[in-house]
Amino acid sequence: MRDRADFERYVGERAPRLLRTAYLLCRDWATAEDLVQTALAKAWTAWRRVGANPDPYVYRILTNTHASWWRRRWRGEVPTGDLPDTPQPADPEAQLSARDALRTALTALPARQRAVIVLRYFEDLPDAAIGEILGCSVATVRSQASRALAKLRLDPAAKSAVNTGS
Repeated sequence: MRDRADFERYVGERAPRLLRTAYLLCRDWATAEDLVQTALAKAWTAWRRVGANPDPYVYRILTNTHASWWRRRWRGEVPTGDLPDTPQPADPEAQLSARDALRTALTALPARQRAVIVLRYFEDLPDAAIGEILGCSVATVRSQASRALAKLRLDPAAKSAVNTGS
């Protein structure tokens, strides 16, 4: 039966060869180190069952783990010398004025309609949860939301806030 001392001796003797093999598989030293560490961790969990010659078992773990990592690796990223166009940052003053306009438009709504709009669109709650919070039915939540949106569509300040992307 194999024990911890056998495993430590094996790692001490074979680690450089395992690392070289891992490097030849993946062509990157950092990935090779990770690969060897993972393979040895997997080998440790079954160390008591490994026979007298652990090399075939450990090398099989190493190659299978590499194949698994290779299959899972995303290859969609392609390096390029040109940076993509970045969107221009929004004007902070315009954003602040749009937020103020939206707050003003929300303040003009009746309390229940304002609560429905805030809970639905700012807190992203479903109608059933809003109805439970406000103590009303789902149908009432929907009708209040519909009326509030109709009022906001008519409010010029709200329109300008929505158009500026606030």
